[in-house]
Amino acid sequence: MGELNRAKKRISFTQNRVATLKPPATGRAYHYDTQVQGLCLCVTAAGARTFYLYKKIGGRAGRPVRVLLGKFPAVSVDDARTAALQAISDISKGKDPQQERLAKRHEQTLAGLWASWLEWAKEHKRSWKGDQWLYDAYLKGWAHRQLSAIRQSDVAALHAKVGKKHGRYSANRALALLRAMFNKAHHIGWKGDNPAKGVQRFKEEQRDRFLTADELPAFFDALNAEPNATLRDFFILALLTGARRANVQSMRWADVDLDRGLWRIPETKAGMPVVVPLVGSALKLLHERKRLTNGSAYVFPSHGRTGHIMDPKAAWKRILTKAGLEDVRIHDLRRTLGSWQALGGSSLQVIGKSLGHTQVSTTAIYARLTVDPVRESVGKATAAIWAAGKKKAQNGQQAIAVVAEPVDETSDQ
Repeated sequence: MGELNRAKKRISFTQNRVATLKPPATGRAYHYDTQVQGLCLCVTAAGARTFYLYKKIGGRAGRPVRVLLGKFPAVSVDDARTAALQAISDISKGKDPQQERLAKRHEQTLAGLWASWLEWAKEHKRSWKGDQWLYDAYLKGWAHRQLSAIRQSDVAALHAKVGKKHGRYSANRALALLRAMFNKAHHIGWKGDNPAKGVQRFKEEQRDRFLTADELPAFFDALNAEPNATLRDFFILALLTGARRANVQSMRWADVDLDRGLWRIPETKAGMPVVVPLVGSALKLLHERKRLTNGSAYVFPSHGRTGHIMDPKAAWKRILTKAGLEDVRIHDLRRTLGSWQALGGSSLQVIGKSLGHTQVSTTAIYARLTVDPVRESVGKATAAIWAAGKKKAQNGQQAIAVVAEPVDETSDQ
């Protein structure tokens, strides 16, 4: 379109004038604003009206570009003029809006950032599966969002939503993962800001829940009544060893030395192997399970994908309901053992060793401890636990039972 034709179609844009311009019979008609040079309105035969800026980059002999500003009436005349002036300013500073728009169109999404992060995490983090769970649970809904479309306000809103629905701990972990992902986004060419930076995490209260002497009798009664004996044994051993749930779930016979009374956990949360001393009650349970698991590689086998039990929430809920207990998690069995050791006078160093803690400040002390004082401490604590549970049971160890059949995870997980 030549300058002569453009001149014939220059008008002063107003809301009413733009709205009432007659569409062409066919094709498109272009109208130029008299107030902002280069601001153009394209009207189609169907009546659609779109604002553009036509401008040359590099002066009169430069390359012409067309910058889309938006459709009328969603974009008003005033909005179009403001956007056009901003685009003209950007062009004068050497920016190319057309190239920037093209780059944005091909901008990486959160799914792409996650793929890059996961590749890195598998090489550098033992806990990458935890990251996978967090992403799938809380961040995957943004998978197709471009990175520039994720704003700090969006992250803050998501953090608050997860905190309200799933708890502060989960919300803080999801926030930390998103922040870490954006910190490494430069690996995929992202040059923007980190939208998770500056979002305040929730204050977390340290959990100190454990089973008290008043609660243990009802707990053991409910444990004895649990119909799934494999899961009943699982809870018993979790209490007797103080090991983390995931380690007990995947416990292998190859790592258990029944003769010496030791269980070597090849890899813990801290990424280090831990040797757990097995007290008499634990050994008795394991000898019986060894006899009844029929050659399985796992102490607690199942018919599921992993070959061992995974998440026994249904059985745990039954036990708590029958015992009349609230706010008790499976992990609190681990805390219960440590708390009863402390009540029995064991040192913090011995308790830390028995639970596989690896704080830097106590690592040197742990290295000098053998399993004997740890076994003595655990034995003393478990004896006290059984004694407390005898208030309603003639035999405090009657809860230790085994079952020969593996767990069917499809019916109880």
